[in-house]
Amino acid sequence: MYSRSLTNLISAKIGKGKAIVVIGPRQVGKTTLIKKLMENKPHFFLDCDDPTVRSLLTNPNTEQLKGLIGEHKLIFIDEAQRIKGIGITLKIITDQFKDVQLIISGSSSFDIANELNEPLTGRKWEYELFPISWEEYENHHGFLVAEQQLENRLLYGFYPDVLNNIGQEKEVLKNLVNSYLYRDILAYSDIRKPEVLEKLVKALALQIGSEVSYNELSQLVGVDKNTVSKYIDVLQKGYVLFKLDSFSSNLRNEIKTNKKIYFYDNGVRNMILGNFTPLDLRQDKGALWENFLISERLKQNTYKNTLAKGYFWRTKQQQEVDFVEEKDGKIYGFEFKWNNLKKINLPKTFIETYNATGVVIDKTNYRTFVNC
Repeated sequence: MYSRSLTNLISAKIGKGKAIVVIGPRQVGKTTLIKKLMENKPHFFLDCDDPTVRSLLTNPNTEQLKGLIGEHKLIFIDEAQRIKGIGITLKIITDQFKDVQLIISGSSSFDIANELNEPLTGRKWEYELFPISWEEYENHHGFLVAEQQLENRLLYGFYPDVLNNIGQEKEVLKNLVNSYLYRDILAYSDIRKPEVLEKLVKALALQIGSEVSYNELSQLVGVDKNTVSKYIDVLQKGYVLFKLDSFSSNLRNEIKTNKKIYFYDNGVRNMILGNFTPLDLRQDKGALWENFLISERLKQNTYKNTLAKGYFWRTKQQQEVDFVEEKDGKIYGFEFKWNNLKKINLPKTFIETYNATGVVIDKTNYRTFVNC
């Protein structure tokens, strides 16, 4: 079992009077993490995949909850997004049963965020859990093994089941993509054209690291621009992909409205395309490297609550910076190179305009970037 970065953060909040909510994609280890936290502690486990549990937690009154909770002081509600109106139920427990510690997991931000935000305002600590991070992976295996596995991680990603089933990565990823990406997302959103979703996600997988045009995507998949925007929003809420906005504030010739799309996990991206060709034979290894680095940086900034904001930068004259980070009032620009064979300098215009620090990240120094 991989030791998770959030373990100590969440453990320190137990017994502090607020509900603890852990959200993230399916199969990233939320249940495992929470069960580890409750190991050797008396607790009550409610699995919302169970129809009986769903029935008991749907619109109960205070007396019914009192009967259900009994003498339990530590309660884990797993897959809470399956309960309609769960936010009100959790609010009643938090308000009426002051000595009860609630820990809740949810496998997407579709309904769980909407259900919980208003009822539990000021009553919860919320954490996001992602696939295993490079830091967690290296801590578990050691520097040498992690370094030897770098290319495999760019191909197969970091889902726990993938890491725990060496030699069966493709099968695990196929099951994950088919069940979670398509079945769950279609179940928790009002998407009525699954074939459009499949076309769109493949088109986006081919464009990681590139600016995306919603107009071009709409023509490619055969729906209007608003539908493309809605479907991309659904894929974001389902923790399949995330967007980077363009960074601009001073220069008239900066690109201000475009976006780049990245996947939370390289393995999911490669399974969508059905491509696990070795890295040295691939045309997209630069894009895979960039996706790996930016997704790892997102994990670190989220877990360590750095408040850093990420962007990309480009001008109409094609000057560009792969990744821009705004942190503590300072601007940092990063260029990503798999093979840094020649001296690379970030655009002078960017460095001088924003008084920015520029860094090139390659295989010799990437650990300082992904273990920030």
